[in-house]
Amino acid sequence: MRLPAWLAQHLAALRALLVLTALLGLAYPLLLVGIGKLPGLSHQAAGSMVPAGSTLIGQSFTDAGGNPVMRYFQSRPSAAGAGYDPTSTAAGNLGPESVVDTLSDDPEVASQSLLTQVCTRSLAVGRLEGVDGRRPYCTTGGAGAVLAVFHRDGFTGPITRVVAVNQTATPFLPSYRGVAVEPAKNGEDYRALGGVITPIRGDAPADPIVPADAVTASGSGLDPHISPAYALLQVPRVARERGLAEDRVRDLIAEHTDGRVLGFLGEPGVNVLTLNLALDD
Repeated sequence: MRLPAWLAQHLAALRALLVLTALLGLAYPLLLVGIGKLPGLSHQAAGSMVPAGSTLIGQSFTDAGGNPVMRYFQSRPSAAGAGYDPTSTAAGNLGPESVVDTLSDDPEVASQSLLTQVCTRSLAVGRLEGVDGRRPYCTTGGAGAVLAVFHRDGFTGPITRVVAVNQTATPFLPSYRGVAVEPAKNGEDYRALGGVITPIRGDAPADPIVPADAVTASGSGLDPHISPAYALLQVPRVARERGLAEDRVRDLIAEHTDGRVLGFLGEPGVNVLTLNLALDD
């Protein structure tokens, strides 16, 4: 007996539901669990847990006030929640063109550009490690060195006005091409007013001493690794605080450096958690 069309359609849909449930809801998860039990993969599949955390998820080594604990290697910045929050994994969504801060007396409105964040972090790392933390396009106070330059004819002609867009106090330059530089005012959008946004390089070294990963967050905000360059920058401080020879600390860095995946993918990285645990041992 031929089934009515509407009933045949419902039965076909039911069969598809049962097949897909069996494949994707049972067989596929069980297959992945089985793969995770294979030698070499079981540790990562279980979360790579150690007594102080997971080797797959970064963490901050700071005190209750958020200050770096001097005897430990420091991780890179994190944009995940308040920092390394697995429930808020995220990037900052700021790119190379983020150079102008949002200035406001309201902390809910005010925000720093990526450039100012990098400048501020670089100076902080420089002070912590006792090195020059200056970077190109940064002011000595740690803000982005950016001007809004106004021309008589829009983008051309004589300069009529110059504003240091990231500073509401004394500008980092007294004048620009013969025109006095003004401090910015809260809430003003100088780009919308016709200002040409102009970063100023300054006299910082072309190759900053503080590595890029020390001042920028990873895409996930959970990266447990830092570059070997950033780890080596921290050696004198950690060795001094722990009373160890610097060569011994460098040896530990080498022991906890992961190479490129398959020998050519990515860059070498130092797992901060395992390195700090080795120091405690």
